[in-house]
Amino acid sequence: MKSMCIELQYTKETTPPIHDGICSSPDIDREVIVGGQAVDGVETITSFVYGDPEAYEPLLLEHEPVLEYDMTRSEDGFFLYLRRELGSDGLSLLNALSQDTVVIVPPIEIRSDRTIRMTVVDHPTDLNGVVDDLSADVTFDIRWVSDEVTVTETAVSDRQLAALQAAWDVGFYEVPRQAGIEAVADELECAVSTASELVRRGEANAVERVLDGGL
Repeated sequence: MKSMCIELQYTKETTPPIHDGICSSPDIDREVIVGGQAVDGVETITSFVYGDPEAYEPLLLEHEPVLEYDMTRSEDGFFLYLRRELGSDGLSLLNALSQDTVVIVPPIEIRSDRTIRMTVVDHPTDLNGVVDDLSADVTFDIRWVSDEVTVTETAVSDRQLAALQAAWDVGFYEVPRQAGIEAVADELECAVSTASELVRRGEANAVERVLDGGL
């Protein structure tokens, strides 16, 4: 029995609508699904979204298969309860992962670089079944394999990394500081509040990884 982190890569044309909105909005960083189930074509999930609920809610309202949702604000984003009908993409992904000996271990990370990352535990031979059943529009990659049951650690996201790089380039981290967060926002072509949020979250994730021995 092995656990592995798999990454599913979408194109812009094939990214599911809500995921595409996460990728397109400067005010949403990523969504981390912590639990859920799918019964008779209806998916019910709970997740934490790193971002502004006012930017995320229109994605739900524009997405017709959504049946019910509830948002609870938190310091870094908001908790989401969501029930929705699964479209053809969702059903094909669900079917691909429904192998007899495959178990998805939360969290499932919906990332702003058009990828989904998750940990699965299975018999190595059943991984071939997952790959064979995936849609041709989805690229499959194995990021790591472990002989122990473990989970994926959330790293600094691509958007946070871009913000940290911009901050470094403009001298935000120089001593004394050569530029403020306004310069970072100009570099990213986004609002000052968005740049500040991305830098703060990126710093927090990077420091956590360092303290945990992850870098």
